[in-house]
Amino acid sequence: MGWRQSLQGADVPMGRTIYLNEPLRNAFCENSISTAKYSMWSFLPRYLYLQFSKTANAFFLFITILQQIPDVSPTGKYTTLVPLLVILVISGIKEIVEDYKRHMADKLVNSKNTIVLRQNAWQMILWKEVNVGDIVKATNGQFLPADMVLISSSEPQATCFVATSNLDGETNLKIRQALSETATMKTEKQLSNLSGKIKCEEPNFHFNSFVGTLYLNEKSPISIGPDQVLLRGTQLKNTEWILGIVVYTGFETKFMQNAVKSPLKRSKVEKVTNMQILVLFLLLLVMSLVSCVGAIYWKDRYRAEPWYIGKSDYHYHSFGFDLLVFIILYHNLIPISLLVTLEIVKYIQALFINWDEDMHFKGSNVYAMARTSNLNEELGQVEYLFSDKTGTLTCNVMTFKKCSIAGITYGDLSSKSDDGAKGLSQSPCFISDTYEFNDPALLQNFENDHPTKEYIKEFLTLLCVCHTVVPEREGNNISYQASSPDEAALVKGAKKLGFVFTTRMPNSVTIEAMGEELTFEILNVLEFSSNRKRMSIIVRTPEGRLRLYCKGADSVIYERLSENSLFVEETLVHLENFAKEGLRTLCVAYIDLTEIEYKQWLVMYKKAITVVKDRMKTLEDCYDSIEKKFLLLGATAIEDRLQARVPETITSLLKANIKIWVLTGDKQETAINIAYSCKLLSGQMPRIQLNANSLEATQQVINQNCQDLGALLGKENDLALIIDGKTLKYALHVEVRKCFLNLALSCRTVLCCRLSPLQKAEIVDVVKKQVKAITLAIGDGANDVGMIQTAHVGVGISGNEGMLATNNSDYAIAQFSYLEKLLLVHGAWNYFRVTKCILYCFYKNVVLYIIELWFAIVNGFSGQIIFERWCISLYNVIFTSLPPFTLGIFEQCCSQESLLRYPQLYRISQTGDIFNIKVLWIQCINAIVHSFILFWLPAKMLEHDMVLQSGYTTDYLFLGNFIYTYVIVTVCLKAGLETMSWNKFTHFAIWGSIMIWLGFFAVYSSLWPTVPVAPEMTGQGSMALVCPHFWLGFFIVPIVCLIQNVAWKSIRNTCHRTLLEEVREMESNGVQVLRRDSVQRSKEEEVNLQRSASPRPCQVIFRNNSVDLGAPHGYAFSQVERAVISQEELVRSYDTTKNKPQKTFSSATLE
Repeated sequence: MGWRQSLQGADVPMGRTIYLNEPLRNAFCENSISTAKYSMWSFLPRYLYLQFSKTANAFFLFITILQQIPDVSPTGKYTTLVPLLVILVISGIKEIVEDYKRHMADKLVNSKNTIVLRQNAWQMILWKEVNVGDIVKATNGQFLPADMVLISSSEPQATCFVATSNLDGETNLKIRQALSETATMKTEKQLSNLSGKIKCEEPNFHFNSFVGTLYLNEKSPISIGPDQVLLRGTQLKNTEWILGIVVYTGFETKFMQNAVKSPLKRSKVEKVTNMQILVLFLLLLVMSLVSCVGAIYWKDRYRAEPWYIGKSDYHYHSFGFDLLVFIILYHNLIPISLLVTLEIVKYIQALFINWDEDMHFKGSNVYAMARTSNLNEELGQVEYLFSDKTGTLTCNVMTFKKCSIAGITYGDLSSKSDDGAKGLSQSPCFISDTYEFNDPALLQNFENDHPTKEYIKEFLTLLCVCHTVVPEREGNNISYQASSPDEAALVKGAKKLGFVFTTRMPNSVTIEAMGEELTFEILNVLEFSSNRKRMSIIVRTPEGRLRLYCKGADSVIYERLSENSLFVEETLVHLENFAKEGLRTLCVAYIDLTEIEYKQWLVMYKKAITVVKDRMKTLEDCYDSIEKKFLLLGATAIEDRLQARVPETITSLLKANIKIWVLTGDKQETAINIAYSCKLLSGQMPRIQLNANSLEATQQVINQNCQDLGALLGKENDLALIIDGKTLKYALHVEVRKCFLNLALSCRTVLCCRLSPLQKAEIVDVVKKQVKAITLAIGDGANDVGMIQTAHVGVGISGNEGMLATNNSDYAIAQFSYLEKLLLVHGAWNYFRVTKCILYCFYKNVVLYIIELWFAIVNGFSGQIIFERWCISLYNVIFTSLPPFTLGIFEQCCSQESLLRYPQLYRISQTGDIFNIKVLWIQCINAIVHSFILFWLPAKMLEHDMVLQSGYTTDYLFLGNFIYTYVIVTVCLKAGLETMSWNKFTHFAIWGSIMIWLGFFAVYSSLWPTVPVAPEMTGQGSMALVCPHFWLGFFIVPIVCLIQNVAWKSIRNTCHRTLLEEVREMESNGVQVLRRDSVQRSKEEEVNLQRSASPRPCQVIFRNNSVDLGAPHGYAFSQVERAVISQEELVRSYDTTKNKPQKTFSSATLE
C-alpha cells in the first residue's frame, strides 16, 4: 500500500481530466472498435490504391492509357480496358463481401449490452454507446466494456474478482478493491450526487500500471492505482455486481493499446509472382526494343524495294512511336487474367474451408471461417507455429485427477474411462464425472479400516481446510468461489469424496467429513508466493490440537520433512509419474504444534507484520521458522484439461516439420506442465531455463549454452528452451538477439512464459524477419491479437475469451485440433492449386503472345498482329479460362486421408520446391519452345501458299487461325498433363474449352455483315475447317509440343520417385498401407521429412546450472500474489452464514 501513501494528495502532471456526472465536459474517444479494412468513405480510394499497387494492374492501366492514343494500338482501344474493369469489379465485390463479414463481427462486439447510470436511473445501452465518465454496472460473468475505476461492489471490503486470462493468459483470478471513500456509494441517489473529477495518465499499453487521482468535492485528493482499475476484456467472476467510472474507451483502452496495427498481408507466392511479373515486363521491354531495332534494320535494308509502303526515308524520331506500338503488341505477355483467376479461385477455396464439416464444432454450431482468402496457399508453407496456452491448448478448467496418499496412488481408473467420455460431447472442454477423480478404491480403503485410513482422512481434511475458497449455498447446492482454480479443483474433488467444505466465517471454517460436521478455528494464514512455492494455514482442530497444514511444491516440502516422515520415496515416484502425464502436482503435509511453539512464533509474527523495511522478506522468514519437520501425507495431481486431440494434433504437426513455440502470459511451471501434457516435452529432455535479472546475466548464460552446444548450434536437437518475459526483454536486445535466436532454433521446443502481448508480437516478428520462414500464430484472447496480426498467418480460436482474437485473425476455428486439417489438408491442397494455377497462366500467355515475336520476324517488324484482335482478348477470358479454374479449385496432390496419415507430405509444399523462380522460368522456357513449334511448324506447312476449293488464296489470318487453334489444343492438353486429380469438371474444362473455340470460330467468322464486327474474319471458319492441312496439324502439332513433357514426366516419376508418388500409387491401387518395398525405397526421404518428429538426440555436456536434466515433478499452482488485500484479510472478510449485500438498483431497469 506504500504507493497509495506516496501519491496521497499528489497531482497527475500530464494526462486527462474526467468530470463526474458531467457528460458534456468529457469529450474523448468513442467506445466502438473496428477491425475492418474499409469504411463506406474509404473503400474506393483505398481499394484502388491497393489494386494499383499490384504491379500487373498498374501495368495494364498504363497500357489502357496508351491504347487511347490515336493510331498507336494495333489491338484496338478497349481490348485491355474491358478485361481490366472486369478484374477490378470482381476483386472489389470479393473485398466488399469479406469486409462485410468483418463489420458484422465488429457489430457483435459493439452491440453487446451493458448498464449505465443516465439521468439518475439505470439504463441498458450498447457497448459502443459507453462514454468516458459513465458509471457502469456489471454483474457476475460479464465482460467489462471499457477501462474503469472501481467504485463499489457486492463483496466484503468492496473487493471483486476478475479473470484476466483474456489479457495476460494467467489462469488465476485477480482481486481489485474500491477506495474506502467510494465503497459505500451504491444507490442511484448517492451515485447521481457524486461530484468531482478524476485526473489520470494518458492512455498507454501497460496493463499493470495506472496513475490517477480522485478529487471529490470538499474532500482531500485520493490516489488511484492499478488495484482500483478494471480493464476492458476482463471478466467479472465470483462477484455479484460492481460499479465503476469509465476512464478509457475504445481504442484508448489498454488492451486495444496493446494491439498492433493490422498489416496488409501478402503471401510468399504472391510476392514471388509480383516480382516475376516485373521480370516479364523487363522481358517485354527487351522484346519491344529488339523489334524496334529489327524495324530499323529492315527499313534500312529494303528502303528502295517496298514501293507500296509509300515512304523511302525512315525518320528516327518515330522510334519512340514504334516502341509504344510493340509494347502494346506484346503487353498480353503479362497475364492480366491471372489476377482475377486467383481472386475467384482463392475465394472458392475459402468457401471450401468454411463448409468443411470436419471443422464444424457442433456443440455451438460454429464452422471454420476464412476471414481472408489472400493467404490460402500460405497455410501450406508454415514452418513455425506460435501458440497461446490458456484457452487455445487448454480449456482453462482444472479438475482433481489423481492423488497419492500414504504411498498408494489413486485415480488410475479415470484414465481408462477417458476414451468412453470422448464421445459424450463435441465440446473441446466438456467435463464429466469420468474426466474427474474416479477411483472407488480410495473410499473403500477409508470405509474398510485400511491401515491408511487416518492418512486418507487427514489428507482430505487438509484439502477442505487449507485454502482461500469461499462457499456459496443455494438451497441444498454448494458452489465455490476461488481466485485460484487449483484450490477450487481440490475442494471440489474432496467434496466428491465425502469431505464437504460448507461454511467460512472470519475465524473458522466448517466441513462435513462423511456426514460429521467439524469446525476448525483459523489462527493464521501463511500466504502463498512464487518465492515460497507453498501455502500454509494454522488451525485449532475440533479436538483442540494446534495443527499446521501445508501444500506446495515437492522441492520445498521435501526439504522440510521430518526424519520420521513415511512414504517419501513412494510419493516421489508417484510425483514423477504424474508430471510425465502433464498433471499439476502439489505435496501436502502437516505438523502438530505445541502451545509453547505457537506462542513463541506468534510473537515473532506480530513483530514481522509491523516491520517497515523488507516486510515481505521478514514475513517469509517468519513463516519459514515454523514450517518445518512436516509429516508427509501425499500428493495431489490436477489436470489443466487440454482441448480435444491436442497431443495428437501436435504430434502430427511435428511430423510435418512444423516447429511449435508456446507463448503464454501464464507462469513458467504451468507452461511446463502443459508442454508435458501436449507431448511437446518428454521426460528425459534436457530443459534450458533462462531466468536472468540483467542484460549482462542474460548474455552470459545464452553465450555459455551456445558454447556448450558447439557444432550442434543451429541444428535441431532434443532440447527444450524455457524463458520468462523479463529475461526475454534482455534476450531480444540488439547485442544478444542473434545468439538467443541461434539457441532457440537449436531446440525442439521453446516455451516463453510471463509474456506481455507486445512481447508475443515481438518474438514472432523476430523469427519472421530473421529466419525468413513462414510463421503462424494461434490464440483465443485479446492478448494474442498482436502476434496473430504480426505472423504471416493468424488463426483465432472461437473460444470463451471474447471475439477479439477471432475478429483480428485471418482464419477462425473452434478447436486447436482443427489446425491439423487446416494446414495439412487445406494448406497443402491450396498451395498445389494456387501454384499450378499461376504456372499454368504464365505458360499459356507466353505460348500465345511470344508467337507475335516470331511473326514479327517474317512481317518486317511492322507491328502487324497475326490473330484477330478480339480473339486475342478472349483467349484468357473465355477459351482458356476453365483449365486454370479446375487446377485452382479441384486439384489434389492426394486424398485428405493420405495427407493426414502421412504428415511428412506437408514438407513438399512447405519447402516451396514446386514453385519458385527456377520452376517458373523453366515453365516459361518450355512455353517459348512450344510457341516456337506452334508458329514455325504451321508456317512451314503453309509456306508456299495454297488455293482452296473455292478458288480463294490464303492470307496471314488464315495462318493465324491455324496457329490459334493449335495453341488452344496444346495449352488445354498441357493442363491435363499437369492435373493429378481428374474429375468431371476437369474433363469439361479441357475438352469443353477446345469445343468452345471451334464453335466460336465457326460462328464468329460468319457474323459479318449481319453483325458489323470482324470483317477480316469473314469466311475463315469455312475455309479452315474443311482444309485437310488444318486437321493434320490439329493432331500432329500439339503432339510434337507435348511429347517432350510426357517423356520428362515419365522419366522423373520412374527414376526419382518421391513419397508423394508412392502414396499416389498406393491410392490408385486401392492399398491402405505402403508395400514393404515401397517403404524401403522411400525410407531415406521419410527420415528427412520427419526430422522434427525424430530430433537429434542431445549428447551435450552442459557446464552451467541453467539446464535442468532431472526428472520433472510437475509442480504448478495459480494464486493471487501481493494483491491489494492479503489472502488472510480476504478470507477473514467473509461470513457465509450471513446473507450477501442486496442489490441497490432497480432490477426492473436491468431486464
